[in-house]
Amino acid sequence: MIEYVVDELDRKIIDKLTSDARASNRLLAQSLGVTEGTVRGRIKRLEAANLIRFTAVTNVASIGAPKVVLIGIQAQLSEVQNLCMRITAMREIGCVIAMAGRYDILCIGLFSTLEEIVSIANNRILALPGVRHVETSIAVSTLKYDHRVAKIITRKRDG
Repeated sequence: MIEYVVDELDRKIIDKLTSDARASNRLLAQSLGVTEGTVRGRIKRLEAANLIRFTAVTNVASIGAPKVVLIGIQAQLSEVQNLCMRITAMREIGCVIAMAGRYDILCIGLFSTLEEIVSIANNRILALPGVRHVETSIAVSTLKYDHRVAKIITRKRDG
């Protein structure tokens, strides 16, 4: 990965792209008072350094009313890193966060049925060596969701 230090112009470009990722380099350059080539070069470097990525974000409400589920995991501290890697590999989980607090690991995923939730939380995660306790919480309604913080998507199941 390329080492890259983000400066104020980069932050402004990122902020504008966050609002409208389809904005042209010319429009960005005009609004920032720099040349189009400067914007193009900065975006290329930000992408090469893996600091930004262009992707489509799914409107969760449009994909069959999935249940947003938070899975809190208490684990043996010596196993947290290994567990995070193993849970990250699970297709059903869209976000894995190592925590300090009530849980050692917090996972977020979208699920269509309660059976899917039980399968992943109780049958797969709880069965992992080093997991002491698993607790699930199902969102009843989502009042605010900023896709820039965590993009959570549903994935087609194999089979």
